[in-house]
Amino acid sequence: MKLSHFNFNLPEELLAEFPAENRDEARLMVINRKTQKIEHKFFKDLIDYFDEGDVMVLNNTKVFPARLYGNKEKTGARIEVFLLRELNAEQRLWDVLVDPARKIRIGNKLYFGEDDSLVAEVIDNTTSRGRTLRFLYDGSYEEFREKLAELGETPIPKYINREVVPEDAERYQTIYASEEGAVAAPTAGLHFSKHLLKKLEIKGIQFAEVTLHIGLGTFNPVEVEDLSKHKMDSEEMRVTQEACDIVNSAKERKSRICAVGTTSMRALESSVSSNRTLNPFEGWTNKFIFPPYDFSIADCMVTNFHMPKSTLLMMISAFCGHDLMKVAYEEAIKEGYKFYSYGDAMLII
Repeated sequence: MKLSHFNFNLPEELLAEFPAENRDEARLMVINRKTQKIEHKFFKDLIDYFDEGDVMVLNNTKVFPARLYGNKEKTGARIEVFLLRELNAEQRLWDVLVDPARKIRIGNKLYFGEDDSLVAEVIDNTTSRGRTLRFLYDGSYEEFREKLAELGETPIPKYINREVVPEDAERYQTIYASEEGAVAAPTAGLHFSKHLLKKLEIKGIQFAEVTLHIGLGTFNPVEVEDLSKHKMDSEEMRVTQEACDIVNSAKERKSRICAVGTTSMRALESSVSSNRTLNPFEGWTNKFIFPPYDFSIADCMVTNFHMPKSTLLMMISAFCGHDLMKVAYEEAIKEGYKFYSYGDAMLII
């Protein structure tokens, strides 16, 4: 498969600027791989496709307020700083992206907050991910993180061409988010409401939680025609023994295992044993799934509608089958489904 196989024209008006009014009332396209049939539903209808004993795998990562705005010393130029990854807690070292990047040099200081209560110094200009900053802050580590949270804003994607509104802090977060560390939400999970989770639980569906802290690597553009040459940025992840027990028991009894989102799927596929069961894992993954690919754990998945040429679309193609995925996307555009982070959802069974 080549990069050009994943290109399509996406009308701009189908990019969702706001989420559905109620989480579980987004639209849901259901694709049956066996029958090749496509149905149009609402997300709350998801419950009709699962039975007692089936397992849904959720990514419980929590988005932190990763976007900061500061001013450069002397010139006062406004600089956007996007926190990517904490490198060293004790030294307050972070990998960041800065915009506009051309204005920032090693040794520059940036000031944040109306009272300049947080200062950062650029100490490295050469990392593949942008810059390395050292934050200069006298308080404890807990106070420093509180200060970052106070000054940062919800990192809704750049394509959403509007100001961040207070509701974004809640809506750009799954209701089961618990492990802070992501700079982007696992968007398939945004459609679950408390009410729907409760109904699934009452029906006997089990939940296994994994953690994959989404960085910008998930969204980095693929710039090589030969997909095998693309390198994913590493992201931190954890699969607990408890999650393995839930998933492996379901596999044994031949119950359905549903990965909620591409990041849950990547976490599962990054910790598979040689006999195709799930192993506990804590570390980093740079797994890139593109066709052809033999999936080991999940036999269905929930996902959003993804952008042309994205690594996410490539995974969907590998799971759904390329031709069926293309038909589904053509249908989604024709039917006016909303795409990307705040968009509608798809269930592939």
